[in-house]
Amino acid sequence: MIYLKKLLIQSSNLNRLQKQKLLFVFDVIILDFSLLLSYFLRFETIYPFNHISGNWWLFILSPILTIPFFITSGLYRSVLQHIGKTTIFAIIRSITFSTILVGFFMMMGREESSPRSIFIIYWFISVLLILGFRYIAHWLIYSFTKNFGSMIPVAIYGGGQAGILLSNSIEKSHKYTLKAFFDDDFARVGTIINSKRIFSAKDIERIIDKEKIKIILIAIPSLGKGKRRELLKKVSKYPVSVMELPSVENIIDGNVTVDDIREVKVEDILGREAVKPIENLLDIKVKGKNILITGAGGSIGSELCRQIFQLNPTALVLFDNNEYNLYAIYEELIALKVDILIIPVMASIHNSSLFKIILQKYSVNTIYHAAAYKHVPMVESNPCAGAYNNIIGTYRCAISAIESNVETFILISTDKAVRPTNVMGATKRFAELILQALNMKNNSSTCFSMVRFGNVLDSTGSVLPKFREQIRKGGPITVTHINVIRYFMSIPEAVQLVLQSGGMANGGEVFVLNMGEPVNIYEMAKSMIHLSGLTHQNFENPDGDIAIKITGLRPGEKLYEELLIGNNSKKTAHPLIMKADENKLDFSVITLAVDEIMQACRKEDKKQIIILLKKYIPEFTPEEK
Repeated sequence: MIYLKKLLIQSSNLNRLQKQKLLFVFDVIILDFSLLLSYFLRFETIYPFNHISGNWWLFILSPILTIPFFITSGLYRSVLQHIGKTTIFAIIRSITFSTILVGFFMMMGREESSPRSIFIIYWFISVLLILGFRYIAHWLIYSFTKNFGSMIPVAIYGGGQAGILLSNSIEKSHKYTLKAFFDDDFARVGTIINSKRIFSAKDIERIIDKEKIKIILIAIPSLGKGKRRELLKKVSKYPVSVMELPSVENIIDGNVTVDDIREVKVEDILGREAVKPIENLLDIKVKGKNILITGAGGSIGSELCRQIFQLNPTALVLFDNNEYNLYAIYEELIALKVDILIIPVMASIHNSSLFKIILQKYSVNTIYHAAAYKHVPMVESNPCAGAYNNIIGTYRCAISAIESNVETFILISTDKAVRPTNVMGATKRFAELILQALNMKNNSSTCFSMVRFGNVLDSTGSVLPKFREQIRKGGPITVTHINVIRYFMSIPEAVQLVLQSGGMANGGEVFVLNMGEPVNIYEMAKSMIHLSGLTHQNFENPDGDIAIKITGLRPGEKLYEELLIGNNSKKTAHPLIMKADENKLDFSVITLAVDEIMQACRKEDKKQIIILLKKYIPEFTPEEK
C-alpha cells in the first residue's frame, strides 16, 4: 500500500508534458480496447478474431480520428486535476464525431464484414471507459492518497466563497486533508461543501478531538481587524495551528490556493484597529529636515529610520555603537535608492565631541533619542552602567543639541518610568526630568519632549522572541507570575505615534500613548502554545507538549505597568496620544544630580546610585536587598 501511495504521488508530481504524454498513451489503449470489447459483445464470443482480421485497420483509424478531437477540445490542457461538466461534454462530443467518421469510412469502403451496431456499442463503451479512467485516476491521485496517515487533517473556518475556493485547493493537495468547516453564520451551519459539513463554532472542540484536526484555516479575508482579532482569540484557545488567507484580492481573482495561507502569530491577536495618521503631524518635524536617530540600529530606532525615510527628510544620520545593527539598517535604506543623504555614524552617545561635530556638520534639525539600556534584569544587575547610559548619555546628547541649535529633541521613554520599581525605569524617569528641566531654561531654543509607551511586539526587550525560542526547544515557557500583565503595541504603530507626538511638541510635554487593553502574559503564553499546534501541559493534561513554569517576579519587576504618574492627563489632537502633566525638577537641581550620579558611576558605587535615584525620584521604590 505504501508503494502504491508513492507511485500515485510521483504520478501527480510529473510535469505537464509528461502527464499529457501518459494520458495520450492510455487514451489510445482504451479506444482500441473499447473497439475490441465491442466485437466480443456483438458476436457473443470470446474469440471474435476471425471477424476482426479483415478490419484490423479500424484499430489504427479509431485513435487517429479520435485523438485530434480530444486535443482540440482541450482534454490534454486540463489533464486530470480539473474534471467537470466541460470534460464530460468534450469526451462525448469527440467520440461521437470520431465514431461517425469511422462509420463513414466503412461505408465508403463498402466494408460489410462488421455490423453497423459495432459502432453503437463502441461509442457507449469508449465514452464510459475514457470517462471512467479519468475519474478513477483523479480519485486515486488526488483523493485516495489522503486516507494515508501522513496527510495533515485540517478544518476551514468560513463557509463563504473563500472557504469554497480553499477547499477546492485542499482537495488537490497531498499535504492536507479537509475534515470539516466551521462558520458563525447559522444559515450555513448544517449545509455541505465538497462533501464536508459546516459546523457551528460551538462544535470546534468536539470536532478537533473527533477528527484529530491539526490546523484551522481562517478563510474570511473580508473581516475587519477588530472582528478578525476576536475570531483569532476564540480559535487560539484550542490546541491547533491557526493559519489564514492574507487578503481578499486573491478571492476576487479566483486564485485561492493552499499556498496563499499564512501562519497566524500571537501578534495578530494582540493587534488592534489601526487609526489613520494625521499627515501634517507626521511631516512637521521630518519632511525636508535633517534628522538624527540615536540607537538607529535597535528595534525602535530602525523602525524610526524606515518611517522617517518615507517622509522625505533631506538627510538622515544613523547614530549607533553596534556595528552590525548599524550596517543592517544602513544597507536596508541605501537599497531603496532614494535621493536622501544617509550618514551612518558608529559611535557612543557618550562621545560628546563627535556627537556635537555631527550635529553641526549636518545641521541637524530633529533628534530622536532611542539609544538606551532597557532590559530590566540587566540594568538591575548593572545599575552604574544603566545610570551612565540612560542618564548621563541623555544629558550629554541634550546639552549638545542646545549648543548646536537643534530645533527638536524627542526622547523615547517607557511605561516603566512611572512609579518605577527597578533601576531601568528610574533612569528613564530621570532622563525625562532632564529634558523637562532643560526645556524650562530661558536660554534654550531647543524644543524638548518625550514619548512614553509600553512593550512593543518583537522588540529586543519583548517576551515574544523568548517564548518562541522556548517553544522551539520543547519548553518549558517561563513566566514570572500567573497574574502579570503588560501593554503591547506593534513597533510600526508605536513609531508612527511617536512621530505624530513630535509633531505636536511645543516643549516639555510627556506624551503618553494609548496602549489599548493590557495582556495577561500567562494567557498569552498559552495562546502561543496552541497557535503552534501544541498542547499545554498542566495538571489537567499531564501528557501535554509544553509546560509553563512560574519563576517568580524578577528583581524590580511589577505585576502591571502604568503610563501615568498622576491623574493629570490631557487629550491631544490624536485620539491615541495623551499629554501628562507631572512634577518637574529645576535645572540647577538636575546639574547637581547629574554630577553626583557621574561620581557614583566612576566609583562603580551601586548603592550610591540607588540612593541618588531615590533622592531625586521620590516615587522610585526599589526592592530591599
